[in-house]
Amino acid sequence: MWTREQVPGPTDEERELLGELHREHRVPRASETDPLPMIGLAQIYRRDVPDLPAGPGDCDLLQVFWCPFNAHGPGRYDLELHLRWRRSWQVGEVLTAPPQPLVVGSDGFVPEPCVLHPEQVVTYPFAGLLPEELCARIDAWEEALEEEAEQTADESRAEPLGYQYDLSIPPGWRVGGFASWHATDPYPMDCLTCTTPMHLLLTIDSSEWDGGSGSWKPLEDQSHPTHRCATPTEVTVGRWGELNVFACPNKPEHPHRWSIQ
Repeated sequence: MWTREQVPGPTDEERELLGELHREHRVPRASETDPLPMIGLAQIYRRDVPDLPAGPGDCDLLQVFWCPFNAHGPGRYDLELHLRWRRSWQVGEVLTAPPQPLVVGSDGFVPEPCVLHPEQVVTYPFAGLLPEELCARIDAWEEALEEEAEQTADESRAEPLGYQYDLSIPPGWRVGGFASWHATDPYPMDCLTCTTPMHLLLTIDSSEWDGGSGSWKPLEDQSHPTHRCATPTEVTVGRWGELNVFACPNKPEHPHRWSIQ
């Protein structure tokens, strides 16, 4: 079977050539059996991110790759994700031009090169996992803030804070913390090897911050409009969702699990 796909990250000259190819119906194609290199998503050192959980043995470097197609995973429509733990002092020569696939399922699989500037923040569990009594108190607090905002009637005032999107779990790519379950009901993420409840290892998000109260918007980006600066990586997970990757806290070499929200 042959599929028509998109070419990743074209330059201006490539865009012009692609336009000619589209007009002549000669878009690059690849069969389902053609080998394709996986795309590097992230490279994280423990020296830069103290909250990065320990890897197997004395590994201190986490590298994340994924396949540029949705349907190449274990299931029919599953994502193929690969995490590799390494020892930083054993890494040899770094490629200046990593291999790239000829075609990709969508441009959202191809990340824009970014420099990592980690920032440590305090996070709290997803609201659906909190005790009912505490959830009721949070609801009452949010309702009071909304009523106060309505009485003020100040159009220049930011939207009132909410626990779920402004205080508990920040948007964007992050290491550790708590997973969001805003698209599905929370469900157990236990290790398939030893049944131990897994911890959130990494979140790959489609955007870094959005509108609303702007509580997670970096100070250096306050003057920038949301639609221009919220997607620095240009990665899209599902329909503008996020990919949560979980790891076994007892045996980090056990297979990872993930969920898309």
